[in-house]
Amino acid sequence: MSVGGYKIRNQSAIHFITFAVVEWVDVFTRKQYRDILLDSIKFCEAEKGLKLYAWCVMSNHIHLILAANNSNLSDLLCDFKKFTAKQLVKAISENKQESRKDWMLPVFSEAGKGNSRNSEYQFWRQDNHPIELYSTAFCFQKLNYIHQNPVEAGIVEKAQDYLYSSAKDYYLGRKSGLLDVIFL
Repeated sequence: MSVGGYKIRNQSAIHFITFAVVEWVDVFTRKQYRDILLDSIKFCEAEKGLKLYAWCVMSNHIHLILAANNSNLSDLLCDFKKFTAKQLVKAISENKQESRKDWMLPVFSEAGKGNSRNSEYQFWRQDNHPIELYSTAFCFQKLNYIHQNPVEAGIVEKAQDYLYSSAKDYYLGRKSGLLDVIFL
């Protein structure tokens, strides 16, 4: 393992990855914050060569199956995390109706103090552990895991009913969700 996380060895391969908020803070219970994530993913798809195969946003983490088209996946993910971290901390601090900011911002600040790579706040945990999806069976195992996450959490009874996931796209066999996915 490298300092700060696992390395992506094959930059063009499809990977399963999870980004979790430090201390597993439930940030994504608010639509405003989920939208920042989704807009950033859309930008990365349109401008940075992100190939998105599956996704699911939970209250404190996001699961993705993805690859990079003609670019370095590690750099793309680094940029994504850095940008979304800044945007999310800014949105939380400027949100006058955010009742939780008085405890969330100190959590992010404390995490930032313990990390020499951050100047003020740390939003995302650094243990992403990207897993290369080396076989069709392994791809579908991870796809099922992602889509069943909201079911296992008791949020919905059927995976395809969860709005913040690609499960509905796969269930219907066509684009019907909030993000564009490439079917596995």
